Amino acid sequence: MRIVDVKAYAVKQQVDIPFKWRKGLPEGAHLNEMGILRIITDEGIEGIAVAQRGLMTVDYTERRLKEMLIGKNPLLKEQLWHEIWELDRAEEFQIYYMGLADTALWDITAKKAGMPLYQLLGGSRNRVQAYASTVTYNTTEEYCRVADYCLEQGYKAIKLHAWGDMKADAKLCADLRKHVGDDVILMYDGSAGFNLQESIYLGKALEQAGYHWYEEPMREFSIWNYKKLCDELTIPVLAAETSDGCHYNAADFIVHGACDIIRTGTVLKGGITGSLRIAHMADCFGMKAEIHGGDQANVQLACGINNNTFFEVLVWGTGPIGFGYPVESDGFITAPQGPGIGYSFDWEEIERKAYAKA
Repeated sequence: MRIVDVKAYAVKQQVDIPFKWRKGLPEGAHLNEMGILRIITDEGIEGIAVAQRGLMTVDYTERRLKEMLIGKNPLLKEQLWHEIWELDRAEEFQIYYMGLADTALWDITAKKAGMPLYQLLGGSRNRVQAYASTVTYNTTEEYCRVADYCLEQGYKAIKLHAWGDMKADAKLCADLRKHVGDDVILMYDGSAGFNLQESIYLGKALEQAGYHWYEEPMREFSIWNYKKLCDELTIPVLAAETSDGCHYNAADFIVHGACDIIRTGTVLKGGITGSLRIAHMADCFGMKAEIHGGDQANVQLACGINNNTFFEVLVWGTGPIGFGYPVESDGFITAPQGPGIGYSFDWEEIERKAYAKA
């Protein structure tokens, strides 16, 4: 099998409801665009992967990926992953792109094998429990209304993205715990909005409110600060979501005691290959590897490993973003059961609608 063509498309998506993050972060406008990578083989099997940046996808494909991939055997994923890793030394790929081609190559491999990707990865289960991951709202009352909606939809767990103010966020988390009661799993994501002292203060408040985990309160470039945070708290700290370096960086977080739960996921951790390495490494330490939110590829990953608990679904208002994954009545998501990852596009329509192509 050989790769005969590599295509990329930048397309617009219709996102009707704007939302915001904590103070200092831009609104979610990036969700209005999507990049699609399409790897075509001489056997007619195609691999697909998607990114959140349209023009970047076209640029990287045109300048680097076409030349690197055409003529290669797509089943030699390990070789190609390391070629991209080597190229990153000079290119400094934006973090979404370290694993984009790798995800498409795994799609080809699973289609060649005639099975859904999660089974090819080992197959731990065919469905995974979802949690509702909020955007940022203006008032506690809004958070409580959204939490009620999520529970009505079948979610058993909710994660907050709040305001980036340690005292206000601490009070919000306590108030929401009182509102939903002790049986609902609650998590908090700091979106890297705090320094060490503020992170400790907020972490202790989350401990008192019985939160399940404490995610990314600080930027993830100081492993030493994360170690000090973990030493101060009993609540599990989830880290290494946006730190560069794939599994090589995640290894440092684990061995230095700078997290209690590690982040993995195809979008930010080097595709399927990088994500699997993080999950398997964490399992060697008896640690959970929780998957960052995403689309079909991450659902397949979540069902392919045994040390992941949840799948993140971003919610705004009273509805989820349309990743094509309705949450079932018991709060679970089932992985696509056809061969490959499960992406499906009308290529004639994509060719027509794309505002940039490679």
